[in-house]
Amino acid sequence: MKLIVGLGNPGLQYTWNRHNFGFLVLEGLGKQLKAKAHSSPGNHGILAKVVIKDVECSLLMPMTFMNNSGLSVKKVVDKTGTSLEDILVICDDLSLAFGKMRLRPSGSAGGHNGLKSIIEYLGSDQFARLRMGIDAPQDTVDTVDYVLANFTRLEKKALPDLINHALDCVTSWVTEGAQVAMNKFN
Repeated sequence: MKLIVGLGNPGLQYTWNRHNFGFLVLEGLGKQLKAKAHSSPGNHGILAKVVIKDVECSLLMPMTFMNNSGLSVKKVVDKTGTSLEDILVICDDLSLAFGKMRLRPSGSAGGHNGLKSIIEYLGSDQFARLRMGIDAPQDTVDTVDYVLANFTRLEKKALPDLINHALDCVTSWVTEGAQVAMNKFN
């Protein structure tokens, strides 16, 4: 069983925020696979079960707000017994240009509070992450304001293609492993 986690903040006001890139990718995956998501209060998230090319996967959108995402991930990992190498977390990344993505099999939080929370709750950074580039803010813009701002009109126009590219990467990670997916998509 693989666990694919999309990071974001719950609530309609956050839907198109840069910080919700993980949610947008996971929602795209759910639509592609015709997933039936349901609220899972015991897991503090929205959960769906899907099959990607014969591989059973759980899709999780933590509803704990970004800074406490680890709580939801830990609950699901404890209930399912998912191993760290079978977890993929999808999130935004300020250090990557908009439109770029980077898959890594493990690593630090890199300043991302959602990843930091997951690392703290799991007690390890040995899980894969797919970082979706959102650019860095201009010097005069506060980082928090930037990530919680909506994508620009031009960025929104590019999102469907970027999300589809990310979905191909996720499918490769599930079916071929992190190294093959990194070679194809990084």
